[in-house]
Amino acid sequence: MADRDIAFAQFVTAKADSLQRTAYLLCGDWHRAEDLTQVTFTKLYRHWHRLHDLEALDGYARKVLVRAFLSERRLGWFRREHVTAEHDDRPGLGFAPEDRLVLLAALAKVPAGQRAVLVLRYWEDMSVEDAARLLDCSEGTVKSQAARGLQALRALLDVTTLSSRRGA
Repeated sequence: MADRDIAFAQFVTAKADSLQRTAYLLCGDWHRAEDLTQVTFTKLYRHWHRLHDLEALDGYARKVLVRAFLSERRLGWFRREHVTAEHDDRPGLGFAPEDRLVLLAALAKVPAGQRAVLVLRYWEDMSVEDAARLLDCSEGTVKSQAARGLQALRALLDVTTLSSRRGA
């Protein structure tokens, strides 16, 4: 195995779970998240020989992932395939499992561009500047998409019900 292939295999091993979780938040389905992650790694491998800045590789991989997700949405694949059962066997952090499912269902109803911004800003904990660079848009667009996305989530969720079940 060439050094290039070894380095790529190490990167995949280190980042597969993280990218797949991000992909899941974008698309709301573990199988599609696996597909998006695979597409991301395939695209990265095709250009691996040109990637020298390993510190920027995480951001580049997320950029490829988000663009693959948005491209998939534009192609209409999501309209042909409808997943009817969602479940996640990992425990949540402080909320009941039902709350997590409600949140994920609401996130799936937010428009794709807004969802991408919400995932990058609040799941990946990216700055406005980094998200704008990754999405190839202005910082103002990121801010407005985040605001609209949060507004859409609030409209879809009954936050007081989630808080009262949590005991807050």
